[in-house]
Amino acid sequence: MTRKQRRLTMIGAAGVVLAAAVGLILYALNDQIVFFQSPTDVVEKGIGPGQRIRLGGLVEEGSVVRADDAHVTFSVTDTSNSVKVTYTGILPDLFREGQGVVTEGTVGPDGVFVADNVLAKHDEKYIPKEVAEALKKQGVWKGDN
Repeated sequence: MTRKQRRLTMIGAAGVVLAAAVGLILYALNDQIVFFQSPTDVVEKGIGPGQRIRLGGLVEEGSVVRADDAHVTFSVTDTSNSVKVTYTGILPDLFREGQGVVTEGTVGPDGVFVADNVLAKHDEKYIPKEVAEALKKQGVWKGDN
């Protein structure tokens, strides 16, 4: 075997090992990856029950209903579609109607999004990147970014 053939063999073997390592990492992280979806994506793609996603949009005006201090129901909208969300826990101080929000959780069998984490915007100029992009597609949000 010539020197060039040995080098190519070593490069090929390293490529196979690298591809296998990347494949194993992606397989291991498959359950940990959380994809961002807008309410329109959830409705149109028919996100199945139990699939973990990040739902982002605006808290719909007049949709916040507090059952008690810890349980709240509200709708997240991108002005085209809305998804009903239930959350049990303490909401961020900046959570309010008409503001940007990102929720993490799963879609229940009844189509209601069950959130286990709620993130609210932190000042009047901030909106999560994914939410801004989804709202820009709808022609609703025209931020300075």
